[in-house]
Amino acid sequence: MTKSAQSILVTGGAGFIGSHLVDRLLKEGNRVTVMDNFNGFYAPETKRENVSAHLNNPAYSLMEGDLRNVDDVRKIFSLGPYDVVVHLAAMAGVLPSLQNPSLYMDVNVVGTQRLLDEINKQPKVPYLVFCSSSSVYGERSTEKFSETDQTDRPLSPYAASKIAAEVACFAAYRTTGLQVVCIRPFTVFGPRQRPDLAIHKFCHLIENGDPIELYGDGTSKRDYTFVGDIVAGIVSAVNLRLQGFEVINLGRSNPVTLLEMIHSIEKALGKSAQITKRPMQIGDVPYTYADIDKARRLLGYEPMTSFDEGIAEFVKWFRYKLTLSAK
Repeated sequence: MTKSAQSILVTGGAGFIGSHLVDRLLKEGNRVTVMDNFNGFYAPETKRENVSAHLNNPAYSLMEGDLRNVDDVRKIFSLGPYDVVVHLAAMAGVLPSLQNPSLYMDVNVVGTQRLLDEINKQPKVPYLVFCSSSSVYGERSTEKFSETDQTDRPLSPYAASKIAAEVACFAAYRTTGLQVVCIRPFTVFGPRQRPDLAIHKFCHLIENGDPIELYGDGTSKRDYTFVGDIVAGIVSAVNLRLQGFEVINLGRSNPVTLLEMIHSIEKALGKSAQITKRPMQIGDVPYTYADIDKARRLLGYEPMTSFDEGIAEFVKWFRYKLTLSAK
């Protein structure tokens, strides 16, 4: 370990964003401890594969545990002390949250509070980077989403759970002095993306010659952001140790329509999509657009990967996985 190395706890460190973050933190010489419960929201084997490359690294530790379990949270902190906690663990997804709202509140709000409780019991209180979501902004139409915008009109239980967790972090800051940065990532994509998300799902269906479902007229927009750019922003938040309580958007600030997304996947795959049209889904927002001026100013953040470049990277990974599964 170098002099600048830190001891960092990453909750949810076996997931999509978490495993990429751990790659980067280990590469920079930090000691990383991961807590993940490997739940069945999607195949646990996928997350085990995400961490497989880390297991032989002496600077890496993995504990399977659940944030809602007080004993598990105490145990993970007994492996510290930590300089920084990056809290990524959550039940994710807008549409699945409509089916089981209580689970989302339990994991994302109660689980976050359990973590906050234990952080504030530590002799050396670590700095906290909490991963929220752009879903907290609710429904907008044209303007950029700014950190000062209203966030009390969520369109889904998932969004409600994320803004509630942010509020819990703010309460901890005001009552205990905990230093917190809440990151709001915008529609993250790239290698290891969850299989239920649109880009991964569409890629799989188009590759197999199966029809894809297009919800709405195809003009809805998302500020798709490559996972490497999101990780770079999180790492900057980890290293810069901003004082007080900050909320910061991380996005590409260049929204892409649903139809443009499909065309980019078609181009990368070299195949055409069969499209079945469906009405817009409840809870889905028609538009996301990150104002990243604050991230640029405080974190030196600058997204480096274009949407088409990111899609090409995803397709390269996707096809590599197909060749492995075929063996």
